[in-house]
Amino acid sequence: MKIIYTCCFAILAFTIHAQHTIQGVLQDPEGAAVEFANVALYNSADSTMTKVETTDELGIFKFQAIPKGNYFLQATMVGLADLTKTNIEANSNPIVDLGILAFGDSGVDLSEVTVTASRAMVEVKPDRTVFNVEGTINSVGENGVSLLRKAPGVVVDNNNNVSVLGRTGVLFYVDGKRLPLSGDDLSNYLENLPAEQIDRIDIISNPGAKYEAEGNAGIVDIRLKRDKNHGSNGSISTTVSQGRHPRYNVNASGNYRNKLLNTFGTLGYNHIESFNEMRFQSVQNGIYLDEFDDMYNDEDAVNFRFGTDFYLGKKHILGFLVGGRNASSLNTANNSIELSDASNRLQIDSILISDNRAENERTQNTYNINYRYEIKNNQSLNLDLDYGSYGFKSERLQPNRYYDAETNELLTENINTLSTPTQIDIYTAKLDYEQALFGGQLGLGTKLSRVQSDNTFLFFNKIGDDFFQNNFRSNQFDYDENVYAGYVSFARPLNQKWNVSGGLRMEQTDATGNLQAFVPELQEPPVEFNYLSWFPSFGLTYTPKQMHSFAFNYGRRINRPDYNVLNPFNNQLSEISYEKGNPFLQPEIVNNFELGYTWQYRYNFKIAYSKTDDQITRLIAPDDIDPRANFITWANLSEQTVWSFNASLPIQIAKKWNAYFNLGANHTDNQADYGDGAVVDVQAFSYNIYTQHTFDLPSKFKGEISGYFAGPGVWGGVFLYDPSWSLNIGLQRKFLQDKLNVKLSASDLFYESGWQGESSFNGLVSAGSGNWDSRRISLSLSYRFGNDNVKSRKRKTGLEEEGKRVGN
Repeated sequence: MKIIYTCCFAILAFTIHAQHTIQGVLQDPEGAAVEFANVALYNSADSTMTKVETTDELGIFKFQAIPKGNYFLQATMVGLADLTKTNIEANSNPIVDLGILAFGDSGVDLSEVTVTASRAMVEVKPDRTVFNVEGTINSVGENGVSLLRKAPGVVVDNNNNVSVLGRTGVLFYVDGKRLPLSGDDLSNYLENLPAEQIDRIDIISNPGAKYEAEGNAGIVDIRLKRDKNHGSNGSISTTVSQGRHPRYNVNASGNYRNKLLNTFGTLGYNHIESFNEMRFQSVQNGIYLDEFDDMYNDEDAVNFRFGTDFYLGKKHILGFLVGGRNASSLNTANNSIELSDASNRLQIDSILISDNRAENERTQNTYNINYRYEIKNNQSLNLDLDYGSYGFKSERLQPNRYYDAETNELLTENINTLSTPTQIDIYTAKLDYEQALFGGQLGLGTKLSRVQSDNTFLFFNKIGDDFFQNNFRSNQFDYDENVYAGYVSFARPLNQKWNVSGGLRMEQTDATGNLQAFVPELQEPPVEFNYLSWFPSFGLTYTPKQMHSFAFNYGRRINRPDYNVLNPFNNQLSEISYEKGNPFLQPEIVNNFELGYTWQYRYNFKIAYSKTDDQITRLIAPDDIDPRANFITWANLSEQTVWSFNASLPIQIAKKWNAYFNLGANHTDNQADYGDGAVVDVQAFSYNIYTQHTFDLPSKFKGEISGYFAGPGVWGGVFLYDPSWSLNIGLQRKFLQDKLNVKLSASDLFYESGWQGESSFNGLVSAGSGNWDSRRISLSLSYRFGNDNVKSRKRKTGLEEEGKRVGN
């Protein structure tokens, strides 16, 4: 590993003759930004093409790693006259800023010619892969989970667990801010996040030093919409969906923008009804258990988001952002377990029936203040102050009733209630500084974060007609975590073909998990973490010629156990089927290596290798006391190695037929030895194919056929699952000058996205299967209103913003 660190910084220190960046902003005759325009740079000496780029949503283009010389550029956009800029000299100044370049009018009457510009579904950038939502067929009628299934390099399994390049431990961001949710809470949030509120999803599989080191598989950053049009703009949308149970949502957004400020907001309501059916057949300690679970969820949620950016002159921006979500739900879980001797499974001894009922409330409120100072070209200072409050309350009734084989006679019963409130408060302060240096870009920054988590677990027994708190089963678990971080990064072109980047991040972690038992003999000492970690990152890109680019990236990352996995007390579905945390978990450390190849700026191929020490994973194991009981818990594997491959392929098959393929494969090797025969030695090869086809049909209709096939693989440490697949169709049309978007879709037509598999660990052999409400038909409508200048095609933006963001 020392060799890797030495190479990283040796290459960073190596410089050769200066290279240049040529950048600018394109606007149309009315002063609106021109996005998705083609910009070509030519050498003045022989008119050979040097590089081709496209403008982003702000009209910005940037050519990097340009050698010293004289150039001219040509920019083209349908409906506008071609633009030519000559006498571009790349000499002493490493940054050549051309400022604002304005197209002339082509003379075409746009009232008679309709011009549309669609965003590419996938963009490959040096540090991330961008999955665009706004401006594509995915912008209506989807949610966060269904969009992630389509994203390149991302796999969402049947339990909505997310992995990137075969690696678990994904860290989720929203608008660049960490989302501290996991498990069912994260899945619930994503399912309630409609596509109508999402602009794009950034997949950062190997983040640089600027990003916090948490998250073994990297970062998935969901970027929500901010309308960039001047004046007043807005949209309203709704989706109605019917499977076994109904779902519907209504969302509205508004925006007002001028040269001095941009204020925006969204408000949404979601109603979700869903089911989840599971069956487990297990053998342990000579006992056969046949378990059935039938779960139903009925949830109502309101979400909101409001913010304003103030443009304080040309160099200063001050903004605030407030967001929140409030949800209430009713959950029922009907659980039954048939118990018999493993040698005679047909002779049922007894049946345990536990019909759970829970009333849940979730609250989420986030607050952000942001200040950005553009000191001068390629020198900036950015400050973020954040506070997030996340609350969860659950009141659950859980009767445990044992019957005879015919369920005619009640043998015994234990009736319990559980009260489990949780409160999480997160405070962060982050300062980032960037400036041009030695022909490259230097970054420095620091971040302070504090997490406070209060978790109460109260367990009650029914005795007679009253409920009494069982102090042997109840506890208070508090988790406090402080992380102090600093980083340095540097990136620069070495010559026309080579670019290098690298960084080093330091994080000091001080964390304490304090279990407060209500019975003295159950009290355990606090679990304390206090360690300093170093996280190097390194990247090298090579462009041998136009349309071909290679990239190598290395990064070291960490995954810290949180309150969800540390609390040792039982959260049970029945008294012999439960889950519990592990207070002795250690943080996991991973080293990630990636080699990528991009062809024609569109087709992306990536091979990755990762090795994780103390991998945190889930295991299914038998109870040490009750021979009938089993549970799911968290444990550290000795190590996990993953080899993976991914290909992202957007293909235009015909003029009116566009296809997108996302192909992935990985090999996982899990190893651990816990003593007394509890060994994990599992190897699994898995693959995943996702494809989406869109068709331009007569009468302005657009059709869609999409689906995925997921091969066998491993979930957690030892559960080996079988293949599954899904096929979806959709039909979309726009009306009223493209302001009204209507989409009809159907998902999982053949109902094959369920799961099944088996595991064997420490004397427990279990086979399971499950289904949920995946087969649905949906109708979505979205309407845009306000000062949306369709004929000029482009979003207007303040002059000061164009100059401010060039080069960032």
